[in-house]
Amino acid sequence: MAAEVAGAVEIRGALARLRRATGLPIAFGGLVDADRPQVRISELTGTHTAALRSLAVSSGNGLGGRAVLLARPCAVTDYSVSRRISHEYDVPVAAEGIRSVLAVPVVVRRRVRGVLYGALRTAEPLGDRTLGAAVAAARDVEQALVVRDEAVGLLAAARPEPAAVPDTGAAWEQVREAHAALRALAPRISDPALRSELLAACGLLTAPAPAAAKALAPRELDVLAWVAAGATNAAVAERLGLRPETVKGYLRSAMRKLGAHTRGEAVSAARRTGLLP
Repeated sequence: MAAEVAGAVEIRGALARLRRATGLPIAFGGLVDADRPQVRISELTGTHTAALRSLAVSSGNGLGGRAVLLARPCAVTDYSVSRRISHEYDVPVAAEGIRSVLAVPVVVRRRVRGVLYGALRTAEPLGDRTLGAAVAAARDVEQALVVRDEAVGLLAAARPEPAAVPDTGAAWEQVREAHAALRALAPRISDPALRSELLAACGLLTAPAPAAAKALAPRELDVLAWVAAGATNAAVAERLGLRPETVKGYLRSAMRKLGAHTRGEAVSAARRTGLLP
């Protein structure tokens, strides 16, 4: 349920961006149901009625269902008379006064996860600029869902208490990599509740002393976590979206605070104080 709510938030934000970018008066959309191939319209902006709210659009049916089936954008200039689509949903579409419509699927790892619609109340072509903006909005949702999926997977892997992890070198390396990946993902999560849960999961893997907990800034700890996992400065920069020079600066600062002269000494000091697993 939480994942569905978060996905709906991403859809809502994408629809707002779509309207701003194109000037389209109507935008709506929703996620594909987990247990059946249909889109549930949950987010609407610019509509005058509730005719489309909670509408279930089955794969292959109507314009959105065609976009789900083909996993590519689809558009019609006059919905009610188009011969390119089936007409199971003519009544709610007509109730909203919709004529021209485009539907863009949200595709994550080859699976359609949702659909974004943009519409006019007049029968006129929707140009390439409008289609491009709709595709860009869908890509934004796709990236957000990919990040969320990765975060949820890492969160599930990190839930066990450290004591439950087998005391082997390989097992602890996996824990350390999960810790570093969780910290790297946290700033990219737009959902504050999930972001807090990710950082709390990091806490499950460490047990810093009160004084040590304040020793490093969050970004310094992010960098040191990846260094502990064996990453080079260039690799750390790529994973965290930073410049290599910035990574070096954070690492130097962390070393100074920990009283370390080398990267290895900094990692060892951070582990002794419980800042790293």
